[in-house]
This record gives sequence, C-alpha cells and structure tokens, in this order.
Amino acid sequence: MQTTAVEINKKEETDFLPLQGTDYVEFYVGNAKQAAHFYKTTFGFQSLAYAGPETGVMDKVSYVVRQNKLTFVLTTPLRTNNAIADHIYKHGDGVKVLALMVNDANDAWHQTTSRGGKTYMEPTILKDKDGEVVLSGIHTYGDTVHLFVERKNYNGVFMPGYRLWETDYNPASTGLLYVDHCVGNVGWNQMNPWVKFYEDVMGFKNILSFDDKDISTEYSALMSKVMSNGNGYVKFPINEPAEGKKKSQVEEFLDFYNGEGVQHVAIATNNIVETVTDLQNRGIDFLKVPASYYDSILDRVGKIDEDLAPLRDLGILIDRDEEGYLLQIFSKPLQDRPTLFFEIIQRKGAKSFGKGNFKALFEALEREQDARGNL
Repeated sequence: MQTTAVEINKKEETDFLPLQGTDYVEFYVGNAKQAAHFYKTTFGFQSLAYAGPETGVMDKVSYVVRQNKLTFVLTTPLRTNNAIADHIYKHGDGVKVLALMVNDANDAWHQTTSRGGKTYMEPTILKDKDGEVVLSGIHTYGDTVHLFVERKNYNGVFMPGYRLWETDYNPASTGLLYVDHCVGNVGWNQMNPWVKFYEDVMGFKNILSFDDKDISTEYSALMSKVMSNGNGYVKFPINEPAEGKKKSQVEEFLDFYNGEGVQHVAIATNNIVETVTDLQNRGIDFLKVPASYYDSILDRVGKIDEDLAPLRDLGILIDRDEEGYLLQIFSKPLQDRPTLFFEIIQRKGAKSFGKGNFKALFEALEREQDARGNL
C-alpha cells in the first residue's frame, strides 16, 4: 500500500527530531594535512575550508573536503594532553562526529536531552561576517557524538572559525554523492540498549533486523539492527558480536579500536562501475569475493540493467529486495588498524542492506582477518 502525501506530512509533524540528512562526518586523525591529501587524491574530494592558528583556532587544525553532498572534516590536535590527542591515541584514526542537519539545533538538543540523551555540547552560536551557525550535541556509543547543525542563517564557506581553502591541486570527482548510512559496532549484548537509545532519545525506528542465522559463516557471526529516522534520510545500522567458533569482524574491530565506534561509512553513487574503477585506479583496495559468487547470482537476484562482466571483474556484490536491487562493494581498512572502512553503494530501488551478500562478504573479511592473524 502506498503512503500518501498527507500521511507523510502527518508523520513529519509528529517527528520530534526532524533531520534533513548528514551535514558532515568528522574524523580525528594523526595528520590532517596528509589525510586531506589522501581523500582528495584517492576519493576525489575537493578542498573546501580550513581552520587552525591562522583562523584563530590555536589547539587544532581542521581541513574540510567536499564532493557533491558529501563533506568530511579531518582534525588533528597541535599538542598532547587533550581530548582529540587522547582519542587518536586510544582509537587510531576514526570517526568522532556524525553531524546531522537540523532546522533548530536548540530544539534538537532540548528534545534529545529531555528524553535521556547525555549532553556533549549545549546549544552554541558561532558568528562571523557571513552569519551564524548554531551547534548542539549528544553522546552516542563509545566516544562517538552526534552534533546538530543549524545553518539556515549562514552564507559562509563552512562555518565560523573556518576560511576558504583554495588549492591548485583538486583531482576530479569519483562520483561519490552523499552518506547512505553509517554503521556502528558495539560490544557484547549492547545492540538492543543502543537500539532503545535511538528509539527513545532520537525517535528512530528499527526498520531491519539480522540475527546470527542471517549473518554467519563457518567461523563467526554477528547481529545487526538498522535504525532510521522518520523521513529515512539518516540510517544507523548497529552491529554486535555473536558467538562463533572464532573471532568475528566486530570483535576484531572492538579490540583494535579499543571500544565501540563507527565501523564504516556507506557512500552513494549513481554509477558504481565507473566510481569503483576510478577508486581502484587511484589506489583504493577492495575486498574480493570468489569468482564462483557470480556463477548463479542472476538466478538469485533476477534481471539487472548492468552487464555482469564488469561487476565480476571489480568484485561488486548484487542483492535484491521487494523494491528493487542494489550494488555494493567494501574497501579494506583505510588505516593500519583493521577498523574503519568504506562501502560504495548504488541503489536501483532497493531499500535494504545486502542481506544476500552477507555470507560472501564475511568470508572475504575472514580471509583478511586470517592473514592478519586475528581470526
């Protein structure tokens, strides 16, 4: 049954935390200047903004890079003995902030903290000649936080405290569009408490669940629930380990990240073959599934628009749900610790997350774990 416009409007009216999407993802990294160069060179981001001593920020530097509606902030401390340095020492390079676009950051903070959210930042107004940005924020799993970003009264390049970052070196885009979803790994028996957090504090709904029968191999297993806000613009799958013969990918992440955190960021594209070909040519390594995966794939997923040969050559996975199909591929970790990685995804109507690919994907992950001696 189709949802009517009246029903959608009614739902949005009752949504106490209306989100307009992901504003940016901020990474705490050991060397922001080099990280920015890496993301520009390999992923096709463009220089956008900079903050540091030259802009009056004396304790850290941040480089902002953008590609279409996808914005990354890369931040490094300038000294030791502070929260950013401690975060990098504990976790390595990783995601600190999942920033969400809102129309009213003050109200977002009041709504979430009144429902049990723990304050990370009280409503704060940042001003410069281009207007003002209002920020507020709450803690979520591990050391990860959500910032609520209100920028309706701002016309500057990014936000106050930043200046335009212009460079002669700006490689071409790779076709990355926006954040499709962000996946968090949490500890043993912590998935349901964090599901309840997103339900109670942020008004999200559990739209999909996978148990250890869905996500398992001969050796390891995990469980996952997908949380989505009212309009579907923001989705946060949450994974926890499950009992298996050997260590699961979630356990490996928790060991090397030293706690809970963002496992991967899934990024949308409209042409996954072109995007992945470009990314591979620029040096990004992706997980590979056995060639036998493709022998009967069309029997499982049915007719697709794409030729199978380039999908097989690149290692792109295919899955179908009631509303269409999707194409996806997963990078290897982007840093030396086997923690954060990226997913590239193209949706051809499908709203799901590739359940049919889990076994092949996790066996590929286990081969990498085994090579590291962590299986």
